[in-house]
Amino acid sequence: MSIKRVIATEATLNLIHKLEAVNGPLMFHQSGGCCDGSQPMCFTKGEFKTGGSDVCLGEIGGCEFYMARDQFEYWKHTQLEIDVTRGRGSSFSLEIPLGVRFYVKSRIFTDDELGQLEPVV
Repeated sequence: MSIKRVIATEATLNLIHKLEAVNGPLMFHQSGGCCDGSQPMCFTKGEFKTGGSDVCLGEIGGCEFYMARDQFEYWKHTQLEIDVTRGRGSSFSLEIPLGVRFYVKSRIFTDDELGQLEPVV
């Protein structure tokens, strides 16, 4: 069994379903922290252009979750758990008009887990 690099809380999955009902298929990109404070950002699938400088860490709620390759070098030893909290984030993410925002909780993988990680694409 492989270990997921990115997971989501039940609140996150519920919000994803709500956003999909309005916007269609979605995708996520973990921000690098300039204007948006390093929060995960949710877009209509294809709205945020990914390329060779991005990696896909996996999926949450059926939505691909990307991060810049150079940023991934700092985060590669951690599992990201995407959660939701009240408050307005400073980004273009789809949940912002609802008065909530996605955020990341992380934990370091154990040595055993490091050998079982899902590959990045």
